[in-house]
Amino acid sequence: MALADNAGCAKPSEDFPFPEIIELNVGGQVYITRHPTLVSVPGSLLWEMFTQKNVRSLARDSKGRFFVDRDGFLFRYILDYMRDQQLVLPDHFPERSRLQREAEYFMLPELVKMLAPKLSKQNSLGDDPCQSDPEELSPNADTTRNLTSASATLPSAVVGGPGGAVAAGAGAAGTDVRRAGFITIGYRGSYTLGRDSQTDAKFRRVARIMVCGKTSLAKEVFGDTLNESRDPDRPPERYTSRYYLKFTFLEQAFDKLADAGFHMVACNSTGTCAFAHDQTDDRIWTSYTEYVFYRE
Repeated sequence: MALADNAGCAKPSEDFPFPEIIELNVGGQVYITRHPTLVSVPGSLLWEMFTQKNVRSLARDSKGRFFVDRDGFLFRYILDYMRDQQLVLPDHFPERSRLQREAEYFMLPELVKMLAPKLSKQNSLGDDPCQSDPEELSPNADTTRNLTSASATLPSAVVGGPGGAVAAGAGAAGTDVRRAGFITIGYRGSYTLGRDSQTDAKFRRVARIMVCGKTSLAKEVFGDTLNESRDPDRPPERYTSRYYLKFTFLEQAFDKLADAGFHMVACNSTGTCAFAHDQTDDRIWTSYTEYVFYRE
């Protein structure tokens, strides 16, 4: 029995086992598309999946949708390409290298070529509008390049003469300059306090740690532990308050910030209290706390 029959499409036959309209579950994201779209690129992974005769061999989720264990957000661009073999990405798209990896997985060689960074004759990135991620380049690339050029033009006597070692050391240190900025992390916590105040309060039960700040700084500090699914198209120089961390230990977040050279400059917290039960004096405290970190 085919799944998509409830979507008003014709029942599949033995010669054509797939319905006209197909529902996909890609990494938790649901997509609905036509069968000809999925087989529009011969030799691709989707073409192999949806041209076979044995439909039972394909994985399904609990609702009977065909399941693909890949990035559900990035699949929208894969599906767009399957429709007309063209690539259109948002401005300042930050997931270009990951999308290239998805294109390789789905066996779309032409899309892989479109996503590959193009090099000019001088072995530098060209002016193609679809070049590699801004985040893949060092945020201090311009500063480093300028400092390197300046060091190259310094007279050797200045470097080797009195104070030359200091000047050279300063130039070397300048190439490792990190960008200044603020990062704010916040969390909501709760705990129950009994009548005698001696019970286990289970203090600071953290469900999610949220991150606010410039996108480039947040990615630099937290890397792969940063969940960007709610704000995926944010340019590197824009600010966001929609990121959160994939872990729930505040100490782990503090360690990452300290390793990146940040130090805490402010914090604040608010709290409310309510009775847990009408028949007891147990109280539930809930709070929201923010910590502001800064790097010079």
